[in-house]
Amino acid sequence: MGTWGTAIKSNDTSSDIYADFFELYNEGQEPAEISKKMIKENTELINNPDDCNNFWFVLALAQWETKSLEQELYEKVKSIIESEQDLEVWRELDADESEIKKRKIVLEKFLDKISPDKPKAKARKKKRIKEPVFDKGACLTFKLENGNFGGAVVLAADNRTSYGYNLIVSTRLNQTNRPTKKEFEKSKVLVASFGNWKNEPKVTWYLPDRFKKEYSDLFDIVGKIEVDKDYTPNGTEIKASFSAGWQHIIESVNSQFEYENDKGETKSFPLTELTKRKKWWKF
Repeated sequence: MGTWGTAIKSNDTSSDIYADFFELYNEGQEPAEISKKMIKENTELINNPDDCNNFWFVLALAQWETKSLEQELYEKVKSIIESEQDLEVWRELDADESEIKKRKIVLEKFLDKISPDKPKAKARKKKRIKEPVFDKGACLTFKLENGNFGGAVVLAADNRTSYGYNLIVSTRLNQTNRPTKKEFEKSKVLVASFGNWKNEPKVTWYLPDRFKKEYSDLFDIVGKIEVDKDYTPNGTEIKASFSAGWQHIIESVNSQFEYENDKGETKSFPLTELTKRKKWWKF
């Protein structure tokens, strides 16, 4: 039981269950059905004497906040609190008496809180749908540490989930002139071997968060190429990492070229292997 305080939600179990409950609630599911799902999927927690009370407490809280608190669950929580069963669990887990006293006050106040019906159910939050920053096929250029222009290509723009990911592949472009669309089409993929990378194509899903405020001035679009292949964030079409730090597109190119100054150029393959409907490149 990961606990960082005496409050009802100040432990890993309660925090996770509460978040899972309201994720489904905000999607439009009914509290009674969500509760059944939570119970069915968390039998291990329920059967764990160190964690079961936290599960029931936070489920009761979530039901109360949604005006759906079941009498049976209320009586169960009331019994746990009034019998001081939860305080005994804390003692068995070597909590000091000052923390146990604080927990006792928290539980008594919690029971007082959920005893009367909540006047109004908690409003459902509309899920914010994020839009991808770039269109599929966009060719991005940026300045490298050596003063040259580098490049990356957008392999996918995620419109299937609400997260707005862009799948970006870094290329080996490294030239004094701003690259053209044709030069992007003929470019090779940056295969990373610096640091902990083991000859892996630098392909990453990027979230749109903070792009406009922090990263938009780093990139220019110089054209758009055709990408025949389809990639999805939850798919297995390609091995890719996830990030919100768009500067990593540039940093990885700089790091790889710096690494190659001593170790020599890492074997790569044409960008078309990721954009055209062909068999995955074999090293």
